[in-house]
Amino acid sequence: MRLAFMGSPEFAVPSLKALIEAGHEIACVYTQPPRPAGRGKKLRNTPVHDAALAEGIEVRHPKSLKPDEEKQAFAALDLDAAVVVAYGLILPRAVLDAPKHGCINIHGSILPRWRGAAPMQRAIMAGDQMTGVQTMQMEAGLDTGPVYMSRTTPITAEDTAGSLHDRLAELGAELIVTTMEAIGRGGLQPTPQSEDGVTYASKLSSADTRIDWSEPGQVVDWQIRGLSPFPGAWFEIEQNGAPVRVKALMSEYVEASGEPGAVLDGALTIACQDGAVRLIRVQKAGKSPVSAEDFLRGNPLKPGDHVR
Repeated sequence: MRLAFMGSPEFAVPSLKALIEAGHEIACVYTQPPRPAGRGKKLRNTPVHDAALAEGIEVRHPKSLKPDEEKQAFAALDLDAAVVVAYGLILPRAVLDAPKHGCINIHGSILPRWRGAAPMQRAIMAGDQMTGVQTMQMEAGLDTGPVYMSRTTPITAEDTAGSLHDRLAELGAELIVTTMEAIGRGGLQPTPQSEDGVTYASKLSSADTRIDWSEPGQVVDWQIRGLSPFPGAWFEIEQNGAPVRVKALMSEYVEASGEPGAVLDGALTIACQDGAVRLIRVQKAGKSPVSAEDFLRGNPLKPGDHVR
C-alpha cells in the first residue's frame, strides 16, 4: 500500500520500520518540527525524523496542517492510507478523509480506557493490571474512532512507564503490519468503541510528580513506577539545613507501618499512610541514577529519619 507515516517520538519508530520491512511504500513522513534541545539548545530532529532520513524518505514537518496549502499537499500524495502514531498535531477533516482508507492510529491502551495523551503512565498510576495497543480508524474526536485490532499485555509489579513503553511500541509495530495487510485484502471492518468505561489520560503535569507519603503505599508505588523514567516522582531530604530533591525511579510496595515519611530500615523503606514503599533506584538532583544501596552510602538516612 502507498502510505504516509505521521509520528514523532521513539514510540513510533518501530512501527515505521515494520511497515517499511513489510514492503509498504512510505510516500512521505510527517513529524513535529526540530526543536531546541540540550545545553546548547541546538535544533534536534524527532526520532521519527531521523529514522525516515536514514531510509531516504521525504520528511515534512509543518507547524500545522490547517492551512489550505498543507491540506492540498497532503491530498496530492494520493495515499491508500496514513498511519498515525503519537504525531502531536490535530488532523483536520480534509486530512482525515484524503487517503482511500483514511487515517489509522496506533494507541497505547485498550480503548475506551485511557483516551488521550499519557495512557501508559496513567494505566500504571491507576494500578491497572492489563493494558495493550489498538489500531483504530481516526475520527475528529479524541481517540473515539472504531477499533480494528487489539493486543493486550499484563502490567506487572516490575513495570515502569519506560518498560511498558518499549513493550507496547513493539506490539504496536506488529499490530499495524497485521492491520494494514488485512485492510489491503479488503473486508476488515472496525468495531465501534463501547460507551461504557471511558477514561481520559490527561497530560502529565508537575502536580502529578511530588510524592505524598500520606497516601497509601500501593498508590505511591504506582506513582513512582508510572512516572519513571520521565518526568520522575520526587521527594526531598534535608542536607546541611537545605532541602534536596530526589527522584524515585523504581520501587516496590511492602507490608510495614510507621509515620508517613519515616525511614523504617537500612534499605530505604519509607512509611506511607498504609503500608510502605521500598525505594530501589533513585536519582539525587544533579547526579546520575543509582541503587538505593549506593545512594545511602553518600546520603546516610537511618531508621527514624524523615523524608518529605
